[in-house]
Amino acid sequence: MAHHDGRGAVNTGRETDASLAAAVREDPDRFTDVYDRYFDVVHGYIAGRLDTQAADDLAAETFTLAFLHRDRFDPALGALRPWLLGIATNIIARHRRAEARRYRALARSAGPDVQDGHESRVVASVAAKDLQPRLAGALAALSAKERDVVLLMALGELSHEEIGQALGIPYGTVGSRLNRARGKLRAALEEED
Repeated sequence: MAHHDGRGAVNTGRETDASLAAAVREDPDRFTDVYDRYFDVVHGYIAGRLDTQAADDLAAETFTLAFLHRDRFDPALGALRPWLLGIATNIIARHRRAEARRYRALARSAGPDVQDGHESRVVASVAAKDLQPRLAGALAALSAKERDVVLLMALGELSHEEIGQALGIPYGTVGSRLNRARGKLRAALEEED
């Protein structure tokens, strides 16, 4: 059974992120282990921010870039999961308009109209069904930087420290962006009431 250690590294009874990263440096074919371990996490994060169809392509792009830049991973700075979600966040940045359109569309609807159940489960985990349109509208109103930290926490399940690692920003900046975002989300949701 997998569990996360205090730094966000996955310990599955197999090797740690640090030893896996070292193994990948020695034998690039071992990158398939990184892919197998983290694909669902990266795909779910992207699907929650954009949609499942985009997630299929962008998750593949995330792992392609991670493989090409695998020598840049520094296990002393943290675990593979935040590093991969940081790459995914940078890729999503090129799709900000699509993300904002998606949240505005969700805000206008009674909830997500999605054929596949995964995205619905992700959205449902963030808020109860009757809050989804309001929450989507509030997320659309956040700045891109605020939305990144909120969704890395909510969808990526990263800690403040891991969010800082993923985005390359100090711990204090993560906290201040989260506080601003929470205030804006609270105000937007209360305004609806």
